[in-house]
Amino acid sequence: MPCVVLSTAEGLILSETVNHKPQPERLYGRQRGHPLRARQQRLLEDALPRLRLTPEQAHDPRAVFGDVSDVWLEIGFGGGEHAFAQSEANPDVGYIASEVFENGLCSLMGRLVPEGQEADIVPPAHFRIWPEDARQLLKSLPDGSLGRVYLMFPDPWPKSRHAKRRFVHPANIAEVARVLRPGGVWRIGSDHPVYQEWVQDVMGAQDLFELVDLSQGERPEGWSPTRYEAKAWREGRTPFYWTFVRRGV
Repeated sequence: MPCVVLSTAEGLILSETVNHKPQPERLYGRQRGHPLRARQQRLLEDALPRLRLTPEQAHDPRAVFGDVSDVWLEIGFGGGEHAFAQSEANPDVGYIASEVFENGLCSLMGRLVPEGQEADIVPPAHFRIWPEDARQLLKSLPDGSLGRVYLMFPDPWPKSRHAKRRFVHPANIAEVARVLRPGGVWRIGSDHPVYQEWVQDVMGAQDLFELVDLSQGERPEGWSPTRYEAKAWREGRTPFYWTFVRRGV
């Protein structure tokens, strides 16, 4: 198997065991599920423009959040329960929640926006939504601007020919490393055996992050539950929870 060499701002990521194809720029996966109800349509049309992080704001997120101790990012928040719980538990943190699936966006906004206030909701001081491809957000964020990144139960794309679509990919690892300050934390959760093995292989072949904890089956303290985690247990799958720390001085 050929060796893959990827240049980064700090050196090289070397892999002799994992054959990574370049990741496509296009966004795969569904952006809409079941038809939207009237309330959901109002949330998308009226509330989302008020709650979203704009591309211009992404260049300086601290200016949006003001006096916060840190800025965290969740990539692919699904139904939003984890993002909402983490933000509620950490009110001193500016939280960016990224998702493209419209039904998921509506699920999260339904927690944030009271019925009837879709058109005049005042955005929470420390919470913003990025309803676009998270990879574009990563490219816009300044170096070292985040203290924590979450990737909770991402689409595993289990077929081998779809491996290039998985978010845990050398190109994305380099971008996550760039926006995380040294000592910053990347938490990853997955219940799918293919993705679990993939994370072990890909993250084991890079030198930007150090694995500091791997919990199999027992959610670590400080992690919030998700509906996908609950579904995994119902269907007999064991979730894995990784904690990686950004290397550097």
